[in-house]
Amino acid sequence: QVRLVESGGGSVQTGGSLRLSCAASGATYRTIGWFRQAPGKEREGVAAMYTGGGGPFYRDSNEGRFTISQDNTKNMVYLHMSSLKPEDTAMYYCAAAPRQIRGLLQPDEYAYWGQGTQVTVSS
Repeated sequence: QVRLVESGGGSVQTGGSLRLSCAASGATYRTIGWFRQAPGKEREGVAAMYTGGGGPFYRDSNEGRFTISQDNTKNMVYLHMSSLKPEDTAMYYCAAAPRQIRGLLQPDEYAYWGQGTQVTVSS
């Protein structure tokens, strides 16, 4: 089992920035990703990477505004978000898989999920 705890969400105005954090513990994981889900919409992949090297991979619609990074010494994964837009408003989730998966931005490929952190962007 991998335990994931997200933090860093909040309310910002359009154009603002946030850094989400994900603290991982427990079993080894090989793929880590960030997903988001807005009310009434399906969960979608935002960014993901292989923890041993490879990637990162981003959703095209991010337009280069999001960056995923990791600190292996602390078992932490981050999502840096800039130039935020109201359409970025969603619950953001950290997810992990025990192996290197092929569909890094596909939610069904991940076995472990955090509880989520809310991001709200106002215009």
